[in-house]
Amino acid sequence: MQKPAGATPATVTLDLHGKTQYQARVTIDAALRRSRGVYRIHVVHGYHSGTALREMVRREYAAHPQVLRAEAVSESATDLVLREL
Repeated sequence: MQKPAGATPATVTLDLHGKTQYQARVTIDAALRRSRGVYRIHVVHGYHSGTALREMVRREYAAHPQVLRAEAVSESATDLVLREL
């Protein structure tokens, strides 16, 4: 079954590699504002250069009012679940 034209994907992927915490917040907040119809935001933050982004995403966005829960997918990625399928 094909998606109708203009349909929103169920999952959005954000790559935060090379971003500062401020830039990462701006990117995630923008995705949350545009999240109509999105069930999950897959945030790739990496961990080889440190864990500051990973900790910030998991700490701050687990408590965000639009996020049901933050799931640790791996050391380098976190899913922000916005609604259940």
